[in-house]
Amino acid sequence: MAKDFASRINAAYDLDEKSSILLGLAMKDGKPEKGCQLKIPLKTLNRHGLIAGATGTGKTKSLQHMAGELSLKGVPSLVMDIKGDLSGLAASGEKSDGILKRMETIGEKYEPQSLPCELYSLTKKGKGGTLRATVSEFGPILLSRILDLNETQASVLTVIMQFCDDEGLLLLDLKDLKKAMSFVMEDGKEAFEEKYGKVSGASTGTILRKVVALEQQGADEFFGERSFEVQDLLQKRDGKGVISIVRLMDMQSKPALFSTFMLQLLAEIYQEMPELGDPDKPELVIFLDEAHLIFDRASKTLLEQIETMTKLIRSKGVGLFFVTQNPQDVPADVLSQLGTRVQHALRAVTAKDRKAIKTAAENFPLSDDYKTDRLLTELGIGEALITGLTEKGKPTPLAHSLMCAPCSRMDVLSASEVNEIVSNSKLAKKYNESVDRKSAYEMLTEKAEKRLADSEDDAPEKGKSSKSRKKSKEDESIMEKVFDSKIVRDVGRTVAREITRGLMGAIGIKKSRRRKSSWF
Repeated sequence: MAKDFASRINAAYDLDEKSSILLGLAMKDGKPEKGCQLKIPLKTLNRHGLIAGATGTGKTKSLQHMAGELSLKGVPSLVMDIKGDLSGLAASGEKSDGILKRMETIGEKYEPQSLPCELYSLTKKGKGGTLRATVSEFGPILLSRILDLNETQASVLTVIMQFCDDEGLLLLDLKDLKKAMSFVMEDGKEAFEEKYGKVSGASTGTILRKVVALEQQGADEFFGERSFEVQDLLQKRDGKGVISIVRLMDMQSKPALFSTFMLQLLAEIYQEMPELGDPDKPELVIFLDEAHLIFDRASKTLLEQIETMTKLIRSKGVGLFFVTQNPQDVPADVLSQLGTRVQHALRAVTAKDRKAIKTAAENFPLSDDYKTDRLLTELGIGEALITGLTEKGKPTPLAHSLMCAPCSRMDVLSASEVNEIVSNSKLAKKYNESVDRKSAYEMLTEKAEKRLADSEDDAPEKGKSSKSRKKSKEDESIMEKVFDSKIVRDVGRTVAREITRGLMGAIGIKKSRRRKSSWF
C-alpha cells in the first residue's frame, strides 16, 4: 500500500524542476515519504488558488515560500500585506537547525537569499510608492458602487461625468469631482440642463455628502496622479520576478478604500494586459491576503462579477491566490475556480467550527489515503493538505505535505531596512512625485472668474455689478465653508458607516483611456 501511495503521488507531482515550483514532501500516516516531493506546474498557476488555515498554522509562510519560488522562476508577484508581516521577502533567510533539518527531510538544499521587492502604500503615511488612480479612470459605474448610490443617483453621476468628458474637464481627484457637481448645481446649471436635461438637486447633494464620507477614509490621497501603471508590476531583475508588496496595515479600518483599490487594480490589469491564452507560466500572480475583507457584505451582483473576473483574467496569464483563515470565507462560485489548494490546520472549538471543517473536507478530492476531516484538525505547524492540477488540467490526488521553508526572512524588515529600500527605489520616487495638472477644478474656477469679470465690464450700472460680484464671492465662500466645515466632516463619519454595505463596484472590461476621461 505504501509503494502504491508513493507511485501515485510521484505520477502526479514528480515534475521537471524548471517548469514547476516545489511546495513540500508528501506524508503518510504522519511520516514523510522519502522521494515524494510535491511540485505544482507553473502552467497551472494562472488557474488560481487558495491558501487557508487558522491563525498560526503557517499559511503566511506558505504564501511567502510560493512568492519566493515564483520570483526565482522569473514570475513577478503582487502581494497584499494586510498584517505587515510580508516585508521579510526583501531580506535573506537565516539557517537554523530546524530549517536545515526540515529541508533535508524534504530532499532539498536550503539556500537563504533575499528577493527583489518594491514597497507600495495607498496613503502618504505608508512607506513606499503611493499608488493612485484618477476619478475618470474609475468611471461612474465603479464610483456609484463605492458610494452606495441608488439607480437615480448613479444616473446623475454618469451624466455629470459625461458632461466633464464632453467639455474636456479632467476629473483627476475628488476636488475636481466636487467642483464639477457644484458647477452643475449653481453657475452652470442652465447651460447644463439645456444640453443634458434636468438633474435632481437632492441627488447631487447626496452624492456630494457621500464623496465627503469617502474622503474620511483617506480616499482624497488615493484619487489623483500619478496613476499606477500595470507594466511596473511585471518587472524582472537579474532573471528574478520582482515582488510588489502593497503595505495595507492601516486599511482594515478603511474598508471602502481597500475594496476600491482592489477592484480598480484587477480591472486595470485585465484591461491593460494582452490575451495570452494558456501560457507556459503566468505573467503575474496576485496574493490577496485576508481575502474575507473583499467579500464581506458583498452583494449578489458583486459576487457574480468577481466570479466572472476570476474566470476571465486567467487568459491574461494572471493567477489569483486568495489567502484566508477558512475556505468558507470565499464564496462557493469563486472557490470552484481555484485549481490549487494549500490547506493548513483548522480549529474545532465550536459546533460551527466542526461543521466548517466537514465542509472544507468535502471540497477536497476524495481520498482513500486520509480521513480528511480528522486530519484537518491534526495538522502540525508547517504542514498542509495539498491538491493541484496536472499540466492537462486534471486534479492531483490529495497529499498531506511537510511544507518547504521560505528562502527569505520569516520576519519583518526593520524601519531602517524599509527606508533603505524606498530611498533606493526609482518606482517609489516616481509614484511619490506630486503631480497636479490643470483639471476640472482649475478650469471651472477660471471660467467663473472670467464670467464675473465680463459681467462687471458689461454691467450698465456700477452698483449692480458690485452687488453681483459681492453675491458671487459670498456664494463661493459659502461653498468653501460647506466642504471644510466640521458639520460636513461629522456627517461624513456617519455616512462612512453606511457605505461599507456596498463597498466594491462593478468590474468592467471596457478599455480605459489613461490621462483622459474614460467610461469604466
